[in-house]
Amino acid sequence: MGEHYRHEWKHEITYSDLIAIRQRMKAVARPDPHAVDGKYLIRSLYFDNAADKALREKIDGVNRREKFRIRYYNLDPSVIHLEKKSRLNGLGTKYSAALSEEEAQRIVEGEIDWMMESERALIQELYCKMRYQGLQPKTIVDYTREPFIYEPGNVRVTLDYDLRTALHRIDFLDPECVTIPAGEAPVIMEVKWDAYLPDIIRDAVQLKGVRVGAFSKYARCRIYG
Repeated sequence: MGEHYRHEWKHEITYSDLIAIRQRMKAVARPDPHAVDGKYLIRSLYFDNAADKALREKIDGVNRREKFRIRYYNLDPSVIHLEKKSRLNGLGTKYSAALSEEEAQRIVEGEIDWMMESERALIQELYCKMRYQGLQPKTIVDYTREPFIYEPGNVRVTLDYDLRTALHRIDFLDPECVTIPAGEAPVIMEVKWDAYLPDIIRDAVQLKGVRVGAFSKYARCRIYG
């Protein structure tokens, strides 16, 4: 797995801002081809340990940090990924490995010995950190995403809203798992790019009085369990 770090901006915006940005992005970029009617539901299960390592590193702004999650889309468990997000000096990268529904369920249930023998390096890494750092499934995070792509600069602009979480539940593959709104969570606009951000996108995402922030969906949902 190579180290490919990307720039990332996060902005907390209002619903009216979302409408404005959506119209601008439709004019200059294209929707993600995986979106249905321009959007999809993301459900993630985040990992942490008893000392809340991932949560504390985020809140404290630790310069080098990482977090693990299992994620799938539109409540369809046929495609599930284990992901590790890492940040270093304000830049981010993501590693990913496919999981079967059965493998994901076994991890949720704490049945993890099989992970040690996996040929997928990221699964082996999570196994080691579950064993030796005490990582375990912690919090379900749901939200709706509207994604846009602009090829020059490998730019991705996403609008995330309707942030929800489950109360003290980690059975994120259960279709009966009910989530609740995570308080008055804002709309989050994320802008990610490689070496440069084209001016056409820089101009399209500008909003008066809105500055780059560090909103964490995981941290907001941890308030509830």
